[in-house]
Amino acid sequence: MSKTEQNLKEAFAGESQANRKYLAYAVAAEKEGLKQVSKLFRAAAAAETIHAHAHWKNLGMIKDTAANLQDALEGETYEFTKMYPVMKQEAEAEGNAAVAKYFGWANAVEEVHANLYKKALENPAALAETDYYVCKVCGYTSEGPCEKCPVCGGGAMAFFKVDETAL
Repeated sequence: MSKTEQNLKEAFAGESQANRKYLAYAVAAEKEGLKQVSKLFRAAAAAETIHAHAHWKNLGMIKDTAANLQDALEGETYEFTKMYPVMKQEAEAEGNAAVAKYFGWANAVEEVHANLYKKALENPAALAETDYYVCKVCGYTSEGPCEKCPVCGGGAMAFFKVDETAL
């Protein structure tokens, strides 16, 4: 691996983490009534996404849709079959019940994502047009509105419609 490739991978990881961190900070600032600070964090998060996308592209990691779906399916499958079960077990062993519970929720949601990618991979051009909704509590992803989250039990108000223009 060249130094440039190594740097691109490191930069992609750093920019991706910064994006998520800044979005979490934006939510916290909103809860404190600091709207302008929240906007600043969201703006910086959007910029970090642009950087991450450029690094991923420069690594040659963006392929055709079928390859991208396959890669996503493999990642989600790894998470729900190997990563989260171990993490949940380790959290339980350490007495971190709340963390173990959330790892369990994340595990269930990753399996849902894998199944959605599998469905899309069967015939991407024929995938039925629908809106996707995501639970704010656990991340459960639903094709169409959902009255109650089957993973965490959150009600209809826990869901938001995914905006296709989001970075």
